[in-house]
Amino acid sequence: KKKILDSRVLGTRNLLKGAMDAGCKPKVLVMASAIGIYGDRGSESLSETSPQGIGFLADVCRAWEKESNYPGLEAVRKVNLRIGIVLGKEGGALQKLLPIFKLGGGGPVGNGKQWMSWIHRSDLVEMILYSLSHDNVTGAVNGVAPNPSTNAEFSKALGKALKRPAFMPAPAFALKIAMGEMSELVLA
Repeated sequence: KKKILDSRVLGTRNLLKGAMDAGCKPKVLVMASAIGIYGDRGSESLSETSPQGIGFLADVCRAWEKESNYPGLEAVRKVNLRIGIVLGKEGGALQKLLPIFKLGGGGPVGNGKQWMSWIHRSDLVEMILYSLSHDNVTGAVNGVAPNPSTNAEFSKALGKALKRPAFMPAPAFALKIAMGEMSELVLA
């Protein structure tokens, strides 16, 4: 947990400190964060103005976004991209899931009812470029596709796309034993 927090907070702080020390004050700061800032809210519909959640992921995102307040950047236009699950063949969540599903071992995680707000890598790149080039974009921006799916729906669609079965559930209790608190990443 400390490694995750430090990688986001200290990584961002060191990057901004280095830029400021080198005299490279940005005109705009587009920060990566995550939709984990909202916490586990079940089926509640969320937007950029929704209250922040509780839990480890929400705490990490809050601390991460707070780094945009680095001294000397007060007048800089800031965008906090709150990114969902990034999908693309070349990396991210899909790359980790493909081998399991191709072997016929894919399926829903836990009860499969948890929502997956996702975005394709290409769309995320476009959002970043848009945020950089449009002065009217400020504050929190959710980097997700407009229609989330449940984990069960996603698993079924991935299995269908790969022409493989997708019924092998990963039991919640086993994930909690294996991952501890970090099981929140896949069960919420």
